[in-house]
Amino acid sequence: MANLRSIFKFGWPYLKRYQGRLMAGILLGMLFGVSNASFVWATKTLFERMAPQGEMAPPVTVKKAATAPLAHQTEILVKGLQKSAQSVLDPWLPLRGRELDVRQLIGGLLLLPLLVFFRGAVSYLSSYCMNWVSERVIKDLRLELLIKLNSLSMDFFNRCTMGELLGRVNGDTAALYRCMSMGFSDLIKEPITIVSLLVTLFLVDWQLTLLSIMFIPLIIIPIRVLSRKAKSAVNSGFQAGVSQDSLLVEVYTSIRIVKAFSLESFQIERFRTIYQRLVHIGMKSVQAKELANPIIEVISVLGLGVVINYVCYTNRDIPNMVGFLTGFVLLYGPIKTLGGLPVFFQQATVGAERLIQIFNEMPTVVEKTNPVPLKNFCHDLSFKNVNFAYGKQPVLQDLSLTIPRGHRLGVAGESGSGKSTLVNLIFRFYDPFSGSVTIDGHDLRELSVNELRNQLALVSQDVVLFDQTVAENIALGKPGATQAEIEEAARASFAHDFITQLPRGYNTRIGETGKLLSGGQRQRISIARAFIRNAPILVLDEATGNLDSNAEAQVQAAIERLAEQRTVICVAHRLSTLANTDRIIVLAAGRIVEEGHYNELLQSGGIFAGLAKKQGII
Repeated sequence: MANLRSIFKFGWPYLKRYQGRLMAGILLGMLFGVSNASFVWATKTLFERMAPQGEMAPPVTVKKAATAPLAHQTEILVKGLQKSAQSVLDPWLPLRGRELDVRQLIGGLLLLPLLVFFRGAVSYLSSYCMNWVSERVIKDLRLELLIKLNSLSMDFFNRCTMGELLGRVNGDTAALYRCMSMGFSDLIKEPITIVSLLVTLFLVDWQLTLLSIMFIPLIIIPIRVLSRKAKSAVNSGFQAGVSQDSLLVEVYTSIRIVKAFSLESFQIERFRTIYQRLVHIGMKSVQAKELANPIIEVISVLGLGVVINYVCYTNRDIPNMVGFLTGFVLLYGPIKTLGGLPVFFQQATVGAERLIQIFNEMPTVVEKTNPVPLKNFCHDLSFKNVNFAYGKQPVLQDLSLTIPRGHRLGVAGESGSGKSTLVNLIFRFYDPFSGSVTIDGHDLRELSVNELRNQLALVSQDVVLFDQTVAENIALGKPGATQAEIEEAARASFAHDFITQLPRGYNTRIGETGKLLSGGQRQRISIARAFIRNAPILVLDEATGNLDSNAEAQVQAAIERLAEQRTVICVAHRLSTLANTDRIIVLAAGRIVEEGHYNELLQSGGIFAGLAKKQGII
C-alpha cells in the first residue's frame, strides 16, 4: 500500500488533467468486477431449471421485516430480487418438463454468451479508458521531464551520464506507464470482482464461503515475501540498465576510436559482463513474479478440494453447488492477477523515486524574476575580480579583463589554464563564485539569459549539428529564417558551393552529428549558423583545432569574414590563428600572466613565446 500511495501521490498532478476519462475507466472497471457475479447467478438458475421439479429449491417465504434478523432480512431481499428477475426471464429460459419454444431456445442459447459479451465489452472499455489516460500522462510527464532537464545548469549534466538520463526519460517513465495502464486497471477490476463474487457466494452458501476464505491468508503471506524480493531485483535492474545505456552511448559515439584501436573484443566483454548481470537480475525478478502463480494455484486447488469434500459430506443440492463452484473457480483469476501486481508497483515506485530526484534538482544558474532589459551590446564586456572553481579545484583566480565593443581578443594558454571556463562564464553556463561578469555595466546575473545569449554567437571546436537538413541546421541560429537568409549565410561562410552539390542541396539530411559531411564542411555550416544569428559578439573556441591545413584555410577565411565589425573573443591552441587579433591575453593557473599584441608576445620570451616555439612558429 505504501508503494501505491507514493505512485499515486507522484502521478496525481498528471492524472487529474484527465479525470473525466479516468473516472469512466474506474467506474467501468467496477462494473466489470460486479458483472462477474452474474455468472454465479446464471449457472445456478440454469441448473435449477434443469433439475427435476421435486429437486428445485423451495419457494421463498417472507417473514415480517420487523421481527427478522438483519441477515435474514438481507436474504429475503436478495431472494425477492432473484424471484422478480426469474419471473421476467422465465418465458425466455428453458425449463425441465415444459415444452421448448423458439423464445426459450434463443434465451437458453444466448444467456451466457450475452453475459460474456457484456463482461468483455465493459472490460475493453475500462482498459481503453485507462490506457488512454496512461498514454497522455506519460506524454505529459516526459515533456515536463525534458523541460526540467533543459532548465538545469551545466554542472548537473557534468555529473550525470548519458545512460542515466536516457534511463530516466525512457525506462522510469515506461515503468510508470506499465503500472498505470495494467496495474491500476487490474487494481480496480480484480478487487471488485473478488468482493462481488464473495458477496454472491455468501448469499448462495455462507458456510462454504467461510470455509473457502480461510485459505486466503495462505496466499497473502508468500506474496508479501515475493514482493520484497521483487523490490530488491527492481533496484538492481535499474542500475544495471543505466550501466548498459551509458556503455552503449560511450561505445557507439566513439566507434571510430574503437575500430582504430581494435577495441571491439574489449568492448564486447564489457557488454557481456553487464548482460550477465542483467540476466541474473532478470531471473530474480522472474522468480519473484512467477512463483506467485503456482503458489496461488496450489492453495486454490487445495481449497477447492476441501470444498468438494465438504459438499459431499453435507449433501448440498446440485444447483447451488454448481453456482458456488462457478464463483469459486472465477475467484482464482483475479487473485492470480493481483499476485503479480507487486512487481509492477515496485518497478513504478523505483521509477517514481528516480524521477522525483530529477524534479527536485535546482539549477545553479537562476534567472531573476524581473531581469534588466538588454537591447543591444554597445560598450564593453568585463570580468571584475572573477573567481571560479569546479568542485574544490580553482580554475579562474581574481581575473579582471575588459573587452571593448569592436575589439578582437585572443586567449591563449596551456590546457587547464581556464580558457574554456572564460567562455562558459560569458555564456552564463556557470556563475562566478565571486566577482562579476558584466556587459555594458550590467551584471550577467541581472539579465535575461535569452537576451544575453542573443548577443552571442559561438563557433566551437566541437561542431554540433543535428540530424536534420542543411537548411534546418543553419536556421537554428535564427528561428524562422527565410530560404534567402539561409543561402546568404551559407555564401558568406563559403558553404554554398558544396551544399548545392549535395544530393538534395539545402534539403539534404546530414545524419546524426552531421556525420555525412567532412570536418571542414561541418564547421562551415556551424559558421553559417553564426552568420545568420548576426550577433554582435562572436566567440571562437578552438574553431579550427580539429581541421587539416586545407580545411583550416577555408574555415579561417569564413571566420575572418564573420568577424568583420564584430567583437571577437578567440580562444586558440594553434597560436597562428591569433595573429590578426588586437590583443592577446595568456592564462596560466586561472590568472592573466601576459598581455599584448601577437608580435610583442613572440619577442618577449615569455610563456606565449614558449608555446609558439613548441608549435614551430619561432
